Order: sequence, then structure tokens, then C-alpha cells
Amino acid sequence: MPGTTPYAERRNRLKAQLPGGLLLLLGNEESPMNYADNPFPFRQDSTFLYFTGVDRPGFALILDLDEDHATLFGDDRSLDDIVWMGPQPGARDLADAAGIARTAPAAALKEHLCRAQASGRPVHLLPPYRPEHRMAILEALGPGAPQPSVPFIRAVAELRIRKSPAEVEEIERAVEVSVRMHLAAMAMARPGLREAEIMARVTDIALASGGGLSFPVIATVRGGVLHNQHYGNVLEGGQLFLLDAGAETAGHYAGDLSSTFPVDPRFTPRQRDVHDVVLKAFLAAEGALRPGVDFKEVHLLACRTLAAGLKDLGLMKGDVAEAVDQGAHALFFPCGLGHLMGLDVHDMENLGEGWVGHEGRPRSSQFGLKSLRLARELQEGFVLTVEPGIYFMPELTERWRSEGRFKDFIDYGALEAFAGFGGLRIEEDFLVTASGARRLGPPKPRTAAEIEAARS
Repeated sequence: MPGTTPYAERRNRLKAQLPGGLLLLLGNEESPMNYADNPFPFRQDSTFLYFTGVDRPGFALILDLDEDHATLFGDDRSLDDIVWMGPQPGARDLADAAGIARTAPAAALKEHLCRAQASGRPVHLLPPYRPEHRMAILEALGPGAPQPSVPFIRAVAELRIRKSPAEVEEIERAVEVSVRMHLAAMAMARPGLREAEIMARVTDIALASGGGLSFPVIATVRGGVLHNQHYGNVLEGGQLFLLDAGAETAGHYAGDLSSTFPVDPRFTPRQRDVHDVVLKAFLAAEGALRPGVDFKEVHLLACRTLAAGLKDLGLMKGDVAEAVDQGAHALFFPCGLGHLMGLDVHDMENLGEGWVGHEGRPRSSQFGLKSLRLARELQEGFVLTVEPGIYFMPELTERWRSEGRFKDFIDYGALEAFAGFGGLRIEEDFLVTASGARRLGPPKPRTAAEIEAARS
């Protein structure tokens, strides 16, 4: 019956946070690869999915705050569609499953919005991130269409950011599959294998689980490139292999893990030294997770731990705290420590990191720190990643050396011995609990000894 589903409860909580007008939630359309009947795999908009559960293209939702009702806009499949796709649930079936009393044809959405606009009723929008969403808004509301509504964005973010027990269970399913993906990569990597073969194997595990990938796989011996999605290299002895890969469940909740391991059965002494520095930063950050702690401070703790380890290796020098304050460590760690996770692998990033991860506060302009996606006080129910790393980027190093940057903190001469090292990161997923944090999913090898055991 309409009004009795978890989606209805979520919509009621959303409506209670906003004063009046219409809330417009646009579902996604199919996106053709090269012609209309050959689309990319469909992925529903996560916010639309969160409030409706409707996982099919071509639908939209209006929540009328003044008249207190919801309308699902969309069309039933045609007979031609059924011939090619088989029987499909109709709009009424989907609305009933979502607890929505009213339905209307897709074409009626424009008229509904125009009528509201003509009567002076506010229409609240979320930031559009697909061209078809922008076009639909322009066609319905014209050049005077309202800008994305900050109260609407913040209300959605505050509801989605705390995961329910059912959501946590779903995320753990994604993490469990993700761990199997990483263990398979550790078991198969060897000199002479192609990156593409490992990428294919981990993708196979994700698809066979009944879901898919939460983001394009990073499977590379060029780990110094943060988001390298090229798979054309052949693995060679002496290299490190970096895998950043996660599964997405059939319900579209994400896992996100990173592992770095030697192509040979064992780490070289230098590789193990760098790995142990990253692991120490990871463990320090993990131990600091708890409600009430600002994640920016957890990030800076990890940065100081990395800098101290790099100083022990002879790559950094001087006062560690001052080096991190000035951003010298970002030569080796130019990104943030982690991000929120849920229905999106970077949860709600389309709503704007400034509102979701920073609560509207301005972001730092400092290199490295400006890439921190989460810089707010942690609360029970948050799900997030912890992902410290050390990266050796020749182009960045040469630029900083030529500009004379941070000479008091970086030993550029010592860095020459690390040419070709690549990058190394460790990433796992955590739930913030009432008293601390819990690692999600089964254990993944962390220590050098555990990784070498998995490699053998």
C-alpha cells in the first residue's frame, strides 16, 4: 500500500526539513554508446533511487510540500519494448512498490512544473550532472529556471549521510566481494602477465556477484599516477602493482579498496620500507576515527605520520609538523585521506563536496589539502574510506626542484634513488560507531607479511 515503504519514510523525513513548494527529483535516462538501441549499462541517479527505489530509466518524482503528496512521472513500456525486453513492471507497479499514491505520464512533468512556476510556487532542484537533466529543466522552466536549492541539497545530504543498518549490511556485501577481487589479483600477479588480465579477472568477480563495479578499475604498475585506468603494460619483476577496485551490489551500494603488492613474491627492502610507512599512517588514522573528531584532523595526523616515516627514510628533513603545515609532504601525498561512501563510491559528490564533505565551509587552497573530500566532524553512521599513500611523481618532483620549493624539508638528491618506484597506497572502508569505528567486510591483507603470504 502507498505510504508504507522505507522510501515513503525517507520522503517524509525529507519533507519535514523544507518549508514549501515542489521538490523535483530527476531519474536518469539511458545513455547510448553509439546509437540509441546500444546503451551503456543503466545506472540510476542515487538520490532518486534513495527516495523511490525505482531502478528504471525515464522516471521523475515531484514532492508537493504544500499539498503533501508525491507524484511519479513516467510511462509504461510499449509493446515493441516488451517484444525486445520481455514483460516490464508498469509505472503503477513501481509507484506501489515505492509507496507513491499518484502517477502521471512523463510528458505531464513539464506542464506540472510550468503551472507551479506560473503560480509563483518555488521549485527546488538539485545540481544537474547529466546533459539531459539540464535540458529537461530548461525545457520545462525556461531560461529563468531556478538555481540548485541549497536547503534541498543540505536536507538530502543530511538524510543520506547516516547509513541505516540495512544500508550498512548492503555495503558490507559490496566490501566482501571487493576483498575477493583483491585476493584474486594478489594470487595471480606475476612477471609477464598483462595489467588487462588482472583488470578482467577482478571485473569478472564483481559481475558474477550479481552487481558490478563501483568505479572503473585501477590496475597498474604505474601507481604514481593516482587514477591510472590504462591497462596496456606487462608486469615485470621488481615492480609494484597497485589495485584500486570495488564492487557495487545489485542494490547499487559501493565498496572501495586499494592494495599494493610486489610483482615478485616478496617486497624488496625499499618497497617494504615504504609500505610500512604507509601502513603506520593507515593504522594511526584508523585509531583516530570516532564521533566528534574532525576528519581533517585525522587527515593531518596521517600526513604527519607519513612525513615522519619519509624523514626516517632520508627523503624529508626538518621539523615534521612545520613541513606538513606548509604542505611539503604533498609532493608524496597530493590527495585527501578518504571520502564518504554509500550509494555512490564518492557519496553524493554530485551534490557538491562543499556542502556534503565540508558543510558549506570554504576548502583549503593548499596543494594536497585542497583535494580532501571530507573535512567535517564525524558522526555515528558515517561510512568512509581511509586511504593514505606515498607516490613518486617525476614530473611533480622536477617542477618543485626547479622552483626551489621546500628545500628545507625535501632531499631532492635522495629522491633520485626512487625514480621508477611508482606509488603505494592502502585503502579500507569503515563505519563510524558510537564509540569508534568498525572496519567493514572481511579482513584484507595489510602487513607486508600478510601480503607476501597471499602472493604465495
